[in-house]
This record gives sequence, structure tokens and C-alpha cells, in this order.
Amino acid sequence: MSPLKAISRWLALVVLAFIALQLFFVLRIALMVVVDPESTTFQRSQIWQQMTTDGSLHWRQEWVAYPQISDHLKRAVVASEDDGFVNHDGVDWNAIEKNWDRNNKLQEQAEQRLENNPKAKQRPVRIRGGSTITQQLAKNLLLSGERSMLRKGQELVLAMLLEQFLSKERILEIYLNNVEWGEGVFGAQAAAQRYYRKNATQLSSAEAARLAVMLPAPRRFEKQPQSAYLNGRTRVILGRMSRTELP
Repeated sequence: MSPLKAISRWLALVVLAFIALQLFFVLRIALMVVVDPESTTFQRSQIWQQMTTDGSLHWRQEWVAYPQISDHLKRAVVASEDDGFVNHDGVDWNAIEKNWDRNNKLQEQAEQRLENNPKAKQRPVRIRGGSTITQQLAKNLLLSGERSMLRKGQELVLAMLLEQFLSKERILEIYLNNVEWGEGVFGAQAAAQRYYRKNATQLSSAEAARLAVMLPAPRRFEKQPQSAYLNGRTRVILGRMSRTELP
């Protein structure tokens, strides 16, 4: 076989594998219209990490239907994580553009500081991605935690597929039942019981806002319940909740 034929065959196999993967994702997402996902890729990776680290298994999760989750929590999470949730098609392009400009500006400032004072200790630039709730769900459900442009592109495709197959209500329901709220704590019901010893439907507005603010770093905030940032951000989200639209 000539080298050209071998390369062509290899490329054809790569394309077929890519198409097969996309079809697999489409079928998985279509199934979620009627079937609740038992676990996510993120959850399984966290469980594996626990098992390989200390041999233990800590996993609290209980699925509850959309009406059994407090509207306060729904509003708080949307207000905190994705205030344009009901209006976008899975990707908030304006937020991506805004954060791209912000990240570039901060990177330039960091490089300028380093140039002016090479010996000074430089703090890493905090990158914002502008991910929507739908994108976060796509990533946690089906993708690995690696950071790359290829994975980000796949995340955008999956987010738009989720929006095509599932209603906004269903997307938010799956998200709230699977998102991490502490080490081994997944979903609204487990979080409500872990932090407030009550069911998800009984959460007050203040409790819901506090849980929503934990989401970017739940493992850190569960160990720092009196964090000044947590308290301040909770007040901000409480103020936004009454204006937040739900699906």
C-alpha cells in the first residue's frame, strides 16, 4: 500500500470515528427527553478520584422532579450562573466576546507588570469563559475535564444539541439534579439535606442564594462557610432573584 493510500485510509477512519461519536452524543441527548441520566462523566471521574486516593466512596445524590425543587433555588442559580438562560440558544455569544476582551486585557496588564518588574511575584490571571448553564451541563454530562480548544468546540456543539432536543425546563432540571455542591454531594436534594437538613422544595430564598453562590467552587466554600465573598455575593444574588426569569 502506498503512503498516500495509507494516509487517506487513516483520515477516513478518523472522520468516521468523529461522526460515530457525534451520533452517540445525539442519541444520548435524545434519550434524556424521557430518561433521567443516572450519572455524569464528571461525577464518575470524581468517584474514581476518591477511590484511587483513599479507597473511600462518598456520593450523595437523589433525583427530584422539577416541581420538587424550590423556585428560589432555580432563580438563584440562573441569576448567579447564567442570567440570560431563558433567551439564548445554549451559547451566550455576547458573554463569550465580553470575557474574551476582558481576559486579553488582563493578560496584557500582567505582561506589562512583569516587564516593568521581572522579580515581582505575579498572580495568575483569572480566566472567565462565559459558559452558560447549558454548556456546563454538556461538559459535565458527556465530556472530560481537560481544557483544550477541541473540547471547547465540542462543548459548544453539545450545548446547541441539548437546546434542540430538550426544553429549557428539562435542561435546568437535569443540571440542578447533577451539579456538584461539595465533596461527594451532587444535586439540589443532596445539597439541601447536607447544608440545611431539609428537602429541596423547602429552601428559602436566602438558603437558595447561598447554595447558588457556592457553585463555582463548592468544595472550597463548604470548608469556608463564613467566607466574606460567600456572604457578600449571596446578598447580591438575593437582590437579583426577583428579576430573574424562569422557563
